[in-house]
Amino acid sequence: MRLLPTVAPGAFVPPVAAQAADPHSYAQPRDVRVKHLDLDLTVDFAHKQLDGVATLTLDWRNPEARELVLDTSALQIAAVEALDPEGHAHTLWFKLAEPVKAMGSKLTIEAPRHPQQVRIAYKTSPSASGLQWRESAQTAGKRHPFLFSQSQSVHARSWIPLQDSPFVRFSWHAHVAAPKDLRVVMSAPNDPKHPLEGSFDFIQTHPVPSYLMAIAAGDLAVRETGPRSAVYAEPSVVAKAAHEFEDTEKMIEAAETLYGPYRWGRYDILVLPPSFPYGGMENPNMTFATPTVLVGDKSLVSLVAHELAHSWSGNLVTAASWRDIWLNEGITTYVQGRITEALYGQRQANEETLLAVRNLEKTIGAMPENAQRLAPEPRQVDADDELSHVAYDKGSWFLRTLEDKFGRQDFDRYLEGYFNHFVWHSITTEQMLAYLKSNLIEEYPGKLGWDEVEAWVYGAGIPKDAPIPDSPRFAAIDRERSEFLDRKLAADKLDATSWNTQEWMYFLDRLPDAPRLDRMQALDAAWHLTGTPNAEIGMRWYVRAIRAGDKAAWPAAAEHVTRIGRLYLTMPVYKAFVATPEGLAYAEQVYAGAKDGYHPLTRMAVERLFERTRAGVEKNQTAPSGA
Repeated sequence: MRLLPTVAPGAFVPPVAAQAADPHSYAQPRDVRVKHLDLDLTVDFAHKQLDGVATLTLDWRNPEARELVLDTSALQIAAVEALDPEGHAHTLWFKLAEPVKAMGSKLTIEAPRHPQQVRIAYKTSPSASGLQWRESAQTAGKRHPFLFSQSQSVHARSWIPLQDSPFVRFSWHAHVAAPKDLRVVMSAPNDPKHPLEGSFDFIQTHPVPSYLMAIAAGDLAVRETGPRSAVYAEPSVVAKAAHEFEDTEKMIEAAETLYGPYRWGRYDILVLPPSFPYGGMENPNMTFATPTVLVGDKSLVSLVAHELAHSWSGNLVTAASWRDIWLNEGITTYVQGRITEALYGQRQANEETLLAVRNLEKTIGAMPENAQRLAPEPRQVDADDELSHVAYDKGSWFLRTLEDKFGRQDFDRYLEGYFNHFVWHSITTEQMLAYLKSNLIEEYPGKLGWDEVEAWVYGAGIPKDAPIPDSPRFAAIDRERSEFLDRKLAADKLDATSWNTQEWMYFLDRLPDAPRLDRMQALDAAWHLTGTPNAEIGMRWYVRAIRAGDKAAWPAAAEHVTRIGRLYLTMPVYKAFVATPEGLAYAEQVYAGAKDGYHPLTRMAVERLFERTRAGVEKNQTAPSGA
């Protein structure tokens, strides 16, 4: 380890009490809380909607409460009924409010008699933000349509009426009817041998928050990768996916050795179409994964290590609000690194850590000060915008600091105790810190001051003396990059033949933001980066090539963003394009042809980028000279 000197952050006084209220939800869990969900769904591909009946089992906590308030988004509510203990139904008055951006519509149900169960009949919208419907022609096999969900952060409400907040946890049972010959999977134990007869049942016995509700339906084949794991994907993809993820059982065993038993039973992986907007989603029992990690050499399977790690951090112990999301993502990224190290060695783990650290160093200073904090002060942002590299990379950096200060053995013991103490609960940053103070800081006095802990959690920036791992390979790449940019080393003389994906990512990440055109052309001529099938390398290459003014790379960059809907791999390329008026016009043209294949979340992100860019261009055009 070597230490990075940086400016010490300023801190603000943290909130005193844990908050049960979620600013991104209409729900009122202090009055009443959903304990269990019974869900009956019919998958209607013709109309691109789910026909549903949701029966909520309730825990009334406030004797004075008269209403059940739920979150919805673009749902058509047909009927709301109370069910008495004998199963008799009684109609309840309800009101569906006008929709609010990023919140949806508040569903208020009059329930002064506090029914134990409330049943809601509804239909989803074809444009539901949490669902994507793919036509047969948009799938790999081109024989059957495909449906998949993405509920995080607040999109479960677009396909189920519920209390859509990570603070509320519930068990659930679902029955799903779908066309015969298609397989349905959900975020519960799945049977790889289930007959494709059009009827599926799922039971999630563990209490989970709404954002972990997930469903997919399509032409899915299955390959088992271990006694409790399998890969699901379209038939033409499943063999490649099974090979890439063949170490899944070893990953589970490595995590269990570190942090205790895997409590969910099965751990399966569903490989989705390229339009999936994220790298992976940690849905319990069934990780949803992007196909962009299927590069053939297992160099990107740390994504699986990350989603598996969520089985402890996030799914087992959950952030109570999106403001506390670093408790999910920061701890998970740390655990991911430990799993990667156990299976693939310290070199790969250190390289992945350094990639994240260097990116955070480069970007955090440009963020608003409050956004630089792990636990920010209340802010007016959408729930989806609470996620950032700060939650992932500063959060995991904080945990690596704790490991460095207290030693791996004692820190491992602490972290396993943390998971066991808060199992099946959603907690705030302040609850986590109270446990940290009692069970680590005070247990081993003199190793880390509480002011240092608060600087990490509540301070802006990166605290001084934050530990960074060494990487001789990255140090050598730094030297070669410098010599290449200074014309002391020809592009074809770079020692890149043996570089793995992470090393290429590092080389490209640390090129100048706007590199010289001749240097990019020489690099492409030597290493044929334009058109690379590796999306991680491709994204980084196209951003630099566009910024350098290399129009020869534009068509391949357009193909990249058309083929891939993953936000992390698509948005940087669009952002590089829109930096110039000509690039903006080209990007808008590309998007017009690509948008029908994008997930709603990707469409929203790209369109928002265009709106902001146009507004900036118009402002610049009308601003007075010297402004």
